[in-house]
Amino acid sequence: MSAVPELHIISATVENRPGVLARIALLFSRRGFNIFSLAVAPTDDPSTSRVTIVVDAESAPIEQITKQLHKLINVIKINEHPPEASIERELMLATVGVPPEQRSELMALADLFSGQIVDVGHDRLTLMVAGHPDRLDAFEDLIRPYDIVEIQRTGRVALPMLEREDPAARRLRLAG
Repeated sequence: MSAVPELHIISATVENRPGVLARIALLFSRRGFNIFSLAVAPTDDPSTSRVTIVVDAESAPIEQITKQLHKLINVIKINEHPPEASIERELMLATVGVPPEQRSELMALADLFSGQIVDVGHDRLTLMVAGHPDRLDAFEDLIRPYDIVEIQRTGRVALPMLEREDPAARRLRLAG
């Protein structure tokens, strides 16, 4: 079994315009940076989108990546999300071939992972599971004995963890 790569999670707020994603992908391609996953969606401001890029740390130092991204005119803001200080999630859809007599055990397994059955066929179920990527990896490993027809994962999205210290207590701590 190969070693799990060390990953950098970067989110960039960009102008929501045609060609921006293509320019970002071209930048990564030209520099030989390996994109592990990529997720893009508009933000609460329809004029901007958030691009979450997960990059293999061996392919590029984080400083080089952010420096190159800052050079792109449509990039507004860049954040790195260290795993210990961020909330990461991913969505998986999996279609699994399962005979009717085994459906209840697959449904129970999905339930353990807070998953849902989102489609039912004669001899197949489509499951949806969302959570930390490690949790999805574990779920995927557990459904391997079944007939996995197809799996699609969205790629990671991440936000910084919220401050846990009361602002007044923090001011007192810093002042004292």
